[in-house]
Amino acid sequence: MTVRTMLAGGRILVCDGAMGTMLHAAGNSLDQALPALNLSNPALVRAIHESYIGAGVDIIQTNTFAASRIRLAEHDFGDRVDEINQAGVRTARQAIPAGSSVLVAGSVSPAVSVRQRRRVGAPERAAALREQIHALAGVDLIILETFGYLDELVEAITVAGEVTDLPLIAQATFGADGRTLSGHTPREVAAAVSGFPVAALGTNCTLGPQRSLAVARELRECTDLPLSVQPNSGLPRRVAPARFEYEVDADYFAGYVRQALETGAAIVGGCCGTTPTHLAAVAEVANSRRRQLAPRTGGPAGPATVSSGHESATQPSGLPGEPGRRVAIVELTPPLTGDAGQTLTTATELASLGVDLICLAATRTSRAHVSAIDLAVHLHQSAGLDTIASVTTWDRTIMALQADLLGAHALGLRRIVCETGTPPLVGDYPHVDGIWDVDSVGLIELLSSLNDGIDYYRLQLGSKTDFSVGGRINPGSRDPEREADRALAKISAGAQFLITRPIYELTGLRQLLGALGGRVPVLAAIRPLASYEEAEYLRHEVPDVIIPAQTLACLEQAGPDAARAGIQLAADLAAEVRELTGGIVIAPGTDVLATTVLATTGAILAGYRRSA
Repeated sequence: MTVRTMLAGGRILVCDGAMGTMLHAAGNSLDQALPALNLSNPALVRAIHESYIGAGVDIIQTNTFAASRIRLAEHDFGDRVDEINQAGVRTARQAIPAGSSVLVAGSVSPAVSVRQRRRVGAPERAAALREQIHALAGVDLIILETFGYLDELVEAITVAGEVTDLPLIAQATFGADGRTLSGHTPREVAAAVSGFPVAALGTNCTLGPQRSLAVARELRECTDLPLSVQPNSGLPRRVAPARFEYEVDADYFAGYVRQALETGAAIVGGCCGTTPTHLAAVAEVANSRRRQLAPRTGGPAGPATVSSGHESATQPSGLPGEPGRRVAIVELTPPLTGDAGQTLTTATELASLGVDLICLAATRTSRAHVSAIDLAVHLHQSAGLDTIASVTTWDRTIMALQADLLGAHALGLRRIVCETGTPPLVGDYPHVDGIWDVDSVGLIELLSSLNDGIDYYRLQLGSKTDFSVGGRINPGSRDPEREADRALAKISAGAQFLITRPIYELTGLRQLLGALGGRVPVLAAIRPLASYEEAEYLRHEVPDVIIPAQTLACLEQAGPDAARAGIQLAADLAAEVRELTGGIVIAPGTDVLATTVLATTGAILAGYRRSA
């Protein structure tokens, strides 16, 4: 029975999970040519295939993601396309037990990486895809996966249709904003591929199970094609320079797969971070769904219902929260466009509420956005507002960071929060293109050195800077001792204040404060939860975030009033932290209206001040 026949008959198929991150867990770097392991270590690749088959999947994918000539050439394997892809097919076939009905899918990624796209044209991309798909002879179907650019997905579908008559599964990857890297919505993706010979349309990678479900639901509204859903296992945790791990448990993952099946997904599986344990849970859910549908006629299962006049001036260094006075800060996210007018208006109104400082957050997006440093300078020069800028070190050389900081100092910026940061997820493997000359501790050391009049190369500056230097700490860390050691290292490097990651309970905060012993002021970040779904997402998919069970229960019981309940929970928490910390940082969240920011801030400030 072919894949087309199975899907047309309403058959639910379970695809496998991650290959790349499983190879990574076995000690292989994500920035190497992982498909080349088909030649150098086929036993490892086969073992991973066998583990997924043992978990009960219906489809395994060849280890040929990023095995186009263009991508392999970056690792000096460009002349071995046929050899690597054919070895991938052979290894997958060898892993299937005799008599098994498991299918082999040829995994085909975009012909170029995001970085290569700028210098490689469509004809060259198409030629690379054509060559790879030819080399995948012997598979049962082709899965076009992790396509972030719609034009490349359409190109790939077109090329594949010319090369083979095998069933094609087309999967786009979407960001947290619900759009592809090229800025297209699920509806636009569905419209673009309509009319092409695609057996199923879906999404994989980048997003975890909750947000992948949202994409699947939107796709279901605008296409009759069978759907495929293969989420990541939440967000990765960077445990070392080029080492990552995931934490989402199998039961949580399978719970969202169940909802995807109820939405009408026909193919379910996993992507980065998923393991045979996750896929065993998925297979169990799929079997349960099959049993539910068994009494039906066998037809396709339909979707379930489902300018101010202010002159430029230097800001004072230090925090306004001197001993005996606690500081209130609001964190705003820089806009994606160059128009900072709304941010300026909102910041000015926040100041009128009694907010002491405006903190400009470091953004984590693949889209063009306004620099936190530039916006902090703009708010101060345009409206006389006291500001803090968060600065991350990823993808910045130390010399570029130093130049930006000295320029900001010359323009009056005095407060910096140092963060290591992580690159935005843009498909492929997590943060594989990230570059860190220094981490947050190194950035703190640089700023402290500039304050002493010494640059990175230990050369004397013309004058000393007077930055107030801060860092981030996380009371929710799963390794409290390591987090405390890390915080103490930041203090030793020169941090003069510390801001927590958003907290939702106090146990971890009290423990971390005890370890720090009052060495520097600590400000607690408070971020209201907008819904039960958001709380569940943070608890299960985002590393090192603790959401108490009672908080989840409160938001679930609140139903349509969950946002209001979340603000009240944040206000109550703010009242409790007042006697523990030197102040609070209110983080209303991204993509919220200015009126919501003001109302949220006012409510949390009221809770904070009522305990005074």
